[in-house]
Amino acid sequence: MAIEVIQDWRGLAPAQRGAAVALGNFDGVHRGHRAVLEAARDAGRRLNVASGVISFEPHPRRYFQADAESFRLMTTGQLARALDDVGIDRLYLLPFDAEMADLTDAQFAREVLAEGLGVVHVAAGFDVTFGKGRSGSPDALGVYGGDLGFSVSCTPEMTTPAGAKLSSSAIREALMGARPHQATAILGRPFAIEGVVVHGDKRGRTIGVPTANVQLGDYVRPAYGVYATRTRLPDGRTVDGVANLGVRPMFQTEEPLLEVWLFDFNDDIYGQVIETELVAWIRPELKFDGLEALKVRIDQDAAEARAALAAALAQD
Repeated sequence: MAIEVIQDWRGLAPAQRGAAVALGNFDGVHRGHRAVLEAARDAGRRLNVASGVISFEPHPRRYFQADAESFRLMTTGQLARALDDVGIDRLYLLPFDAEMADLTDAQFAREVLAEGLGVVHVAAGFDVTFGKGRSGSPDALGVYGGDLGFSVSCTPEMTTPAGAKLSSSAIREALMGARPHQATAILGRPFAIEGVVVHGDKRGRTIGVPTANVQLGDYVRPAYGVYATRTRLPDGRTVDGVANLGVRPMFQTEEPLLEVWLFDFNDDIYGQVIETELVAWIRPELKFDGLEALKVRIDQDAAEARAALAAALAQD
């Protein structure tokens, strides 16, 4: 059963209220997030109520900084699926608008958490903030819960076995620094870009390398270059490949694209939604002296990608 997505806190039916919830943005749903989500899930089971997640759309950063560079780690669809995988029953995807932005932390606790959603438990991370000016804290949440009738749990800071901080910002830094393996260590899975396959200039077909092209939208921009990839198709198949992510120095594009060459694959998937994992970094974008030199390097990239994917599979 797919997760239920609820897009307001006002006027909800009784059956949509009364959950044990996790509070936060959860962009990426990394390993640190999962600890908070599991706390909400387990509280729901203990209290015999539904489990939920409270998040916001648009992301508060986008609301306050409309011109900020792209930074998202997942789409709302990816978020919902990741929460479903943890065992969360509901996603309260609340509108972050002028009204929400103007609520103080006390008003948020009373009007949204207690009166609107009727929460019975709130799980939060050690660094959670809420309310106007991000004035609410885990300690304040505990006080409000005591006054308003919901319990609160707080998950402490966590790190990877190598000591890396588990945070969305650390994932972005790793991706922008051409270190997808570090992003994978924090996420617990490779970073993946999901989108509709769009028509390109079809130049790859002329050299025997047809690509599935996906626009990046509001995703964070990983380092431009060539990656070993795994792509999930709508029918559930997973196909290995190699991808160029960027603006192609030889044939410049106005907007960066993810262009994936799916190995041993010839199906027409234009207009379909695919999800491509960036498994390993191969090299930065380069400019070549003609199509033949490009084709030689693509063949080399493909060989390196196959080797990287085999190595990654052996480690799983």
